[in-house]
Amino acid sequence: MGRYDLALIGFGGVNRALAELISQSGDRLAEELGFALRVVAITDLRAGSLVDTDGIDLAPLLAAEPGELSFAGLAGGSADPRNEWVIREVPADIVVEATFTNPTDGEPALSHVRWALESGKHVCTTNKGPVALAGRALKQLAAERGVSFEFEGSVLSGTPILRTAERMFAGLKITGVQGIMNGTSNYILGRLEEGIELSAAIAEAQELGYAEADPTADIEGHDVQLKVMILANEVLGADLRREDVFCEGISAITPDEVQDAASKGLRWKLVGSATRHEDGSVDARVAPLALPAQHPLAGISGPLNAVAFHTDLLGTVTVCGPGAGRIETAYALLSDLIAIHQRHADDDTAPTRPVLKETHRV
Repeated sequence: MGRYDLALIGFGGVNRALAELISQSGDRLAEELGFALRVVAITDLRAGSLVDTDGIDLAPLLAAEPGELSFAGLAGGSADPRNEWVIREVPADIVVEATFTNPTDGEPALSHVRWALESGKHVCTTNKGPVALAGRALKQLAAERGVSFEFEGSVLSGTPILRTAERMFAGLKITGVQGIMNGTSNYILGRLEEGIELSAAIAEAQELGYAEADPTADIEGHDVQLKVMILANEVLGADLRREDVFCEGISAITPDEVQDAASKGLRWKLVGSATRHEDGSVDARVAPLALPAQHPLAGISGPLNAVAFHTDLLGTVTVCGPGAGRIETAYALLSDLIAIHQRHADDDTAPTRPVLKETHRV
């Protein structure tokens, strides 16, 4: 049975959930999938870095509270995350990137992905930034190095939107997409419909873990803007930049407006959309819309997400599922690992693992 050695870049909720899955269900998954997974490196902004090329014992790390975890006192550990060195030098097959993204330049995730691909390692990431802002260049770099760049979790977390379009819609012409792609804003609009003020709804979403301490990216639509870019570029063959996608958030909407629309059978939603025209051009935008009840996205409530694909032969096909959650997003990473295996399991030209330079050990 084959095995893939993983370097986890970032050890927050998502990669931690993937580590839990490997630790608790690794044997079952190996038997079911036909390959094993082993973690040989972990980096984290707060915990530092940990390397063991014979495989890291994950159980004691998972037993520690996330905020209390430190790799500094462990064999192979350091207080310094050493992201670039770990990505380039540690002999891992796959780099699993789950840090944070600056929506303006995609960093630091963009550099993490590029370093890994340059080193001849497969990459899977949940980050929107690298895919939206540099997806075409990164895919080209991956092809040149003979490795895979996978990013299913970058749009709807564990709900397989990109692979659904790629694998299940063969023979269909997709003319456009519309989606509710941010559970935080969708939850908040639902609360406004119930008469709650925006500030109170945001605070409530933060308490429930739906919103970050700084909810700007969710409320002002920037999160959806990046996701629309990914969908348009991957599904419609566009090459959009951020400035090509009009973006308006929900901060100006009042509870009175939302309740008035509801009394008329309309539901306010923050909708990201992209449409391909006959000349091949693609228009994309993010904006709040008051949708009629019969619209396929009108009934999507709470933190759920959905994307409606407009096709030539089937009409509109809507896929709905969780758009957030640590376990759900960890599943997206697992699906990426499966895709890498399916593509490269019999590839004799795959790059060999580098040898870890002993002089860099801690």
